[in-house]
Amino acid sequence: MTSRREILITNDDGIEAEGIHVLAGIMEKYGNVTVVAPLHPQSGKSAALSMDTRLYLNKILDTPGHREFTFNGTPVDCVKIGINECMDGRLPDLVVSGINHGANCSVASLYSGTLGACIEGTVYGIPSIGFSICTHAEHPDFSPVTEYADTIMERFISCPPEKGIYLNINFPPIPASQVRGIRMARRGKGMWVKEFDSYKDENGNTYYLMAGHFENHEKDSSLGDHTKVKDGYISVVPHRIDTTDYGEMERMREVWEK
Repeated sequence: MTSRREILITNDDGIEAEGIHVLAGIMEKYGNVTVVAPLHPQSGKSAALSMDTRLYLNKILDTPGHREFTFNGTPVDCVKIGINECMDGRLPDLVVSGINHGANCSVASLYSGTLGACIEGTVYGIPSIGFSICTHAEHPDFSPVTEYADTIMERFISCPPEKGIYLNINFPPIPASQVRGIRMARRGKGMWVKEFDSYKDENGNTYYLMAGHFENHEKDSSLGDHTKVKDGYISVVPHRIDTTDYGEMERMREVWEK
């Protein structure tokens, strides 16, 4: 008898976020689910670790095939503790992160705690997927995710990424009936500008809150993930954790190694 997959799930929005519970419900079909989620929101943490901090793991749910824990660290901390303390001595078969409330397209993928968790899973050699829906609504319409989850998982199982690669999947914030399909994409090249708004506190001191306006000046952004989502598609970007540019390494070697 084939054993069920062991699936480790985390996010960067925290245990209270609706998206992680929708995702856990979806994944129950594909294996035993272990949720290890940040106790508090950890957006924008990328692959950050909590160093010299007391971290506490608390089990909040334990039913057959479905366990949930909170951990007062970053998404990467959650993956690490999940692997080291929650999986009964074996590696999970799959790491899934999300469903993030907000887009992780374009340059946002560099900052994303959702994808930081996928990077960590991939470092361990575990197939990893990040799910994001491109709205910050507290209660988004998750129908694009629930409607297409089986298709995505079937394709992932039949055609998984190579070692060292994780998938970044972004869903448009529209009803499932309006989604035009799934498209492979590249990471978009847009970025935020004018990234801070300034204010005065009660003592007259200036402080800043991050804001920003997204701009994209590419001549051809048709393959960018942000464009695919804007056009009503689910975008799928394969990201490689080895960021070495081997062509540039060889080009520079001629000068640097004289």
